[in-house]
Order: sequence, then structure tokens, then C-alpha cells
Amino acid sequence: MSAESKESFVAQRLQSLDAYRGLIMVALAFQAFGLLGVAKNHLKDNPSSSFWNAIAYQTEHTEWLGCGFWDLIQPSFMFMVGVSMPYSYAGRKKRGDTSKQMLGHAIRRSFVLIFLGIFLISNFDKRTSWFLTNVLTQIGLAYTFLFLLWDRSFRVQSIAAVVLLVGTWLLYVTYPSSGVNMMTGSPEVGIRAEWAQQNLTGVDPAWHKNANVGHAIEVQVLNQFPRDTPFIASTGGYALINFIPSLVTMLFGMMIGEWLRSQRSGQQKAIVMAVCGFGALLVGELLEWTGICPVIKRIWTPSWAVYSTGWCLLILSMLYVIIDLGQYRRWAFPLLVVGMNSIAIYCMSMILKPWTGETWKRHFGPHVFDFAGPMWEPMVRSTMIGLAFWMICYVMYRQKIFVRV
Repeated sequence: MSAESKESFVAQRLQSLDAYRGLIMVALAFQAFGLLGVAKNHLKDNPSSSFWNAIAYQTEHTEWLGCGFWDLIQPSFMFMVGVSMPYSYAGRKKRGDTSKQMLGHAIRRSFVLIFLGIFLISNFDKRTSWFLTNVLTQIGLAYTFLFLLWDRSFRVQSIAAVVLLVGTWLLYVTYPSSGVNMMTGSPEVGIRAEWAQQNLTGVDPAWHKNANVGHAIEVQVLNQFPRDTPFIASTGGYALINFIPSLVTMLFGMMIGEWLRSQRSGQQKAIVMAVCGFGALLVGELLEWTGICPVIKRIWTPSWAVYSTGWCLLILSMLYVIIDLGQYRRWAFPLLVVGMNSIAIYCMSMILKPWTGETWKRHFGPHVFDFAGPMWEPMVRSTMIGLAFWMICYVMYRQKIFVRV
């Protein structure tokens, strides 16, 4: 990339989107600043602490139903891919790329993302882990289909979203399953009776962990790949077919990206994003409250696709008002540094965390993370490891080195 094209690449970006991407990547690379570990340390002494229980809830994935901040990491990735697509391909179209060339690029990007996701998730295993629920593989599986909906009318995109969501819902509710036995659990797929009683009571069997159509498809597909032992169940309950409803999350993001590129005023754009955000939260809650479809991130239920998009819209609208409309940008610089090299810091986070931690100890002693006391050691460790990754991104930013897929 030439110096001029690098300058253009920086100048043409939507900075609120980069800040949002940076916010999510900082949370991931810094492991939420070790707050989960700190919370668990405090809860050992005071299990009933509402403050530390709330911190723990927000910094790890919910067991099944519900939503905490940590559950919004993956939908944010998906949503932001959608928002950025109109900017990316409009630029390619302006440069003279044909539809065939752009489709080829989308297909190549899909394969690269799938490969990268499998490569990263296999990093600490003895052989390739053919799990396709990693965020990058899920984006890769959906990306080409998303491209095929780019530059279509709002009506076509809306119909596609409805068809995908309703189709996913029908796939689950029509699958013949008695669900998990509440008295005995389903130990053959890793479900204990105690866990089932705490997390599945009142949930329709169609949406039970490792007893749904997503699990059945996962078992059939993953056992076609070479494995040391047969695949029986995902410990987290995730499903390969999550990429179908998460395609809708990406599609909603793409529709917002096209709205942001329109000639509407900045104020109109912000208001519509905020109103749509609150509306999506309400629709998602109503779908769960009425018993039609529960909000479950791990199998990306249609209600989750809508509900999580609501939060994504509210976060982006807030950043858009502050950064792009209000021009208050200096505070967001640490986020922009990371947001403009999200692939780079994601790879570092997935591969280098243990090595970076050991390197800190090697050079500064085995107790380098303990200076604030054992209760706060997880926060110090996560922050120092994250800072090492941030500094690399900062150097790349200064040198205008941007890793893109």
C-alpha cells in the first residue's frame, strides 16, 4: 500500500465504527482487564456481594438465557462487519471493480476467515480442531451470502432478514426433541441435572442445550472431519448453524452502514439508530416474554439476533454522536489504534497471551503481577498483557501498517 493510499485509507474511515471495534478488541485483548478473576477472588470471601456478582455476570458468558456485556462481543463483531461492508465495496466499485471481481473477493475473504478461525482455535491442540463456531469462522461462513445482499433494496434486505429468522425459528421448533430431562439431566452430552434445573426450567425443549436441531446438525457435520474421538457435544452448547441467524445480525449492520452512507443529516442518522436500537431490544424481550423464542446467545436464537442488534445499535449511535457529530475524538485515540488493526490484535490475543505473560515474568520476576496483592493479580496480569499488544498496534498505527483480510 502506497503512502497516499494509506493516508486515504485512514481519512475515509468512519471513526465511531473504528472506536467501537477498538472498544470490543480492547475488552477481548485485555480480557476485560481481569475483572472476572478479581470478582471471583472477592466472591470467595463474600459470595453474596451484589457488586462482585454483577461484575462476574457482565464479564463472562451467561450459562444459557440472558445477556451480559461479554455476550455482546461476538454480535458486535458480526454487526460491525455488516456496517463496514457498504463502505468497503462502494470504494471498490468506485475504483472500477466489476461485480464478478467483488464477488470473487468476497468468496476469498470467506475462505480466509474460515481458515484463520480454525487455525487460531487449533493453536493449543495437538491436531486441527474442526470447530466452526469461532467468531471468524462464523463470519466467514456468512460473508459471501451477506455480499450477495449488498446493494439490494431495503425491501429485499428486510424480506431476507425475516425469512432467515423465521426459517431458523421453524427449524428449531419443528425438530422432534423431548429436550433435557430435568430430573436426571443428560450426562451423555454433558448436561448435569443441577445445571438443567437452574438454567432450563421453563424453557421449551426445542431450545434446550445439546438437545436441539443445532446440536444434531453439529454432530453430523463435525464427525465428517478427522478426529481422535467422535464428536458428541459442544461443552458450551454452540451450534454450527448459528451462522444463519448471525447472518441477519450482519445484514442489520449492513443496512445501518448504508444508512450512514446516505445523504441524511448526522442528527437524523443518530436518531434512527437509537430508535431502532430501543425497538430491537423491545422486540427481543417481547419474543422471550411471550414464549415465542427465548434470548439465547449460544445458539443465536432469532430473538437473540434482534435483541443483541439493539445493543449494537445503541453503542454505535452513542459513539457516532460523540465522535463523528460532536468531534470529541481525542479520548478515543487508544480505541482507534486498536480498531484500525483489529485482525492483528485479535490474532495476538488468541495466540500470544500465555507467552506474553511468561515473558513479563522472565524479565521482571515471577511476582511482577502481584504488586497490588493477590486479590488484584488477575487485573494487573490482564492489563500488562493487553498493554503489550496495544503497544504493537500503536507502532503499526504510527507506521501506517494496517492488516486487512
